[in-house]
Amino acid sequence: MSSNYRMNKAFIDKYRKELRAMLDDISEIDKRVLNKAVNLGVAWARRNAPVGKYNGNVVEFKTRDGKHVKFTIGTPRVGGFLRKSWHVMPTKKTSQGIEKELVNSADYASYVNYGHRIVQGGKTKGWVKGKFILEKAMNRVEKALVRYFREEVERVNRKHDK
Repeated sequence: MSSNYRMNKAFIDKYRKELRAMLDDISEIDKRVLNKAVNLGVAWARRNAPVGKYNGNVVEFKTRDGKHVKFTIGTPRVGGFLRKSWHVMPTKKTSQGIEKELVNSADYASYVNYGHRIVQGGKTKGWVKGKFILEKAMNRVEKALVRYFREEVERVNRKHDK
C-alpha cells in the first residue's frame, strides 16, 4: 500500500468522524430549540393570564328560589388558578419530526381564551370578548423558533469550524 492511500484513508476517517459529530449535534437542535421556544411561550401565557378579582372575604349569591345570600369567610379568595394551569407536555417524536404542546388544564380556559356568552334567565344578555392567550403565546413561540434555530445552527457551525 502506498503512503498516499494511508494519508487519504486517515483524512477520510477524520472527515467521517467530524461529520458524525456534527450530525449528532444537528439531531439535538430540533428538540433543544423546541423546548426553549415553548418554555418561553408558557412563561408568557402565565404572566399574561388574567387573575380573578374578588370582593375580599365577602361571598354573595342568589339561590335557585331567588333568595339573596351574603356572608363573610375567614380566608380571602385568591385568583390565579387559570395562570397556574398553563404547562407544557413532554416532547414527542412523530412521523413529521417532533412536537410539544402548550396547554391549559383549567376547565374554563377555553371560555377565557375564545370568549363566551353572558346568560341571564335563560337568555343571552351579552358577550365577553376572548383574551386569545394561547394564540398570542404561540405567535411568540413561532418567532422564537426562528431565532433560536438560527442561533443553534450558527453554534454548531462555529463548533465544527464551518
